[in-house]
Amino acid sequence: MTVRTRFAPSPTGFLHIGGARTALFCHLHTRRVGGTFILRIEDTDRERSTQAAVDAIIEGLHWLGLDPDEGPFFQSDNTALYLATAQRLVEEGKAYQCTCSRETLDDLRTTQREQQIKPRYDGRCRTRTQETTLPDDQPFVIRFKTPTEGITAWDDRIQGTIRFQNDELDDLILVRSDGSPTYNLAVVVDDHAMGINLVIRGEDHISNTPRQIHLFQALGWAVPQYAHMPLLHGADGSKLSKRHGAVSVLQYREDGFLASAVNNYLVRLGWSHEEQEVFTRAEMEQWFDVRDVGRSAAIFNLSKLLWINGHHIRAAHPDQLLPDLLLQLAKRGILNPDPEWVRAIIPEFQPRAKTLVEMAEKCHFFFVDSVLPYEEKAAKKYFDPTPPEPFHALLAALTALPEWTIEHIEKAFQETVAHFGLEMGQLAQPVRVALTGTATSPGIHETLHLLGREKSLKRLEEGAKRLSRAIFPAPCVEKS
Repeated sequence: MTVRTRFAPSPTGFLHIGGARTALFCHLHTRRVGGTFILRIEDTDRERSTQAAVDAIIEGLHWLGLDPDEGPFFQSDNTALYLATAQRLVEEGKAYQCTCSRETLDDLRTTQREQQIKPRYDGRCRTRTQETTLPDDQPFVIRFKTPTEGITAWDDRIQGTIRFQNDELDDLILVRSDGSPTYNLAVVVDDHAMGINLVIRGEDHISNTPRQIHLFQALGWAVPQYAHMPLLHGADGSKLSKRHGAVSVLQYREDGFLASAVNNYLVRLGWSHEEQEVFTRAEMEQWFDVRDVGRSAAIFNLSKLLWINGHHIRAAHPDQLLPDLLLQLAKRGILNPDPEWVRAIIPEFQPRAKTLVEMAEKCHFFFVDSVLPYEEKAAKKYFDPTPPEPFHALLAALTALPEWTIEHIEKAFQETVAHFGLEMGQLAQPVRVALTGTATSPGIHETLHLLGREKSLKRLEEGAKRLSRAIFPAPCVEKS
């Protein structure tokens, strides 16, 4: 049987990291077995659902490379089908109209708590003759007749065998008093209509599963297989929240993470393949099996994500990084730089950046007219104590170069440090500060070459002037 599974978010907020992990597991499992991955937007909560949230979910999935094979489908398009299904259950004697008011139900729960009984609906309308005609203005809900005896059990692909005593479950509301269908009814009708035979979702849905199984059985429909994933927790062991990193997946794009790294990290939250930590998409699609997901809560660790992101940056082809780096540069006011020049710069920074935000910050000096003023710490340690003579001599040697190549630049450095009896770092570091304004950059020869003759000489001339002013400060003129 061809596997058909679905990712079914509610559009009441962004696609957070936990939801992205569920979508990834659905996608990878179906890719391994040649199945179908479906996106269903569960927007029956019309008051809280927004188009902006729908757009964010679709954009987030697209960025992660998790575009569905089918969909998106919207539950709001199927309301008539849900209500017809509920009416069918009423006509077959498997559901009933309940006229209990909110006050009646509140009083019932209060009494049950006082008697130390689990609060739940007691089925008082269940035995009322359904042929009784209700007044036109009488509000009612439709409740399902939950089996009162026996056990509902299923073999969960992750959690193992799970059992519920049916007498612990009350009669589920299928249709609210305003005529709107409830979550469990809509899910069952949609899963059947879409041919879903494997449901992969968070373990917070386990309590819904026996109710949904009851509905499938009452309607005479095949029950899907279920795989309930352990939830994500923060490093402190508590449920994942914004302070742990449970933000929109698109925020990770803004923060300079690669989609390949986010997917790689998420797949390792509960699943493993031997001792391997870093995976390509092809490897994940080849090896991932939802049955291999562990039962323990997975811990989200931002430091580990940064480590994996750095690895993916180093392994990427510059063409893969170029669009996102251009986006980061644009956010810093660097608009329409020459893409070929940016592509040439990227390899010099791949070993030095864990995110594309960090890469954009590190290479920012290439795109500005001047790096003055220098970073205070870098200037104080490496630049200001520098004797001006070697610096001026190197500037003269570089100015006289017939060609601006790495070989010629390296030769100018070698001759200058040899003439003054210096170590390479004694000249390279002040030159680096003059070129970048900081104490870090790619190799000094590569930096000069990529920066180009004009910008390099201009910045070295500015540095030479600063050194000269330090040696020969401007005279103090007394005011009369």
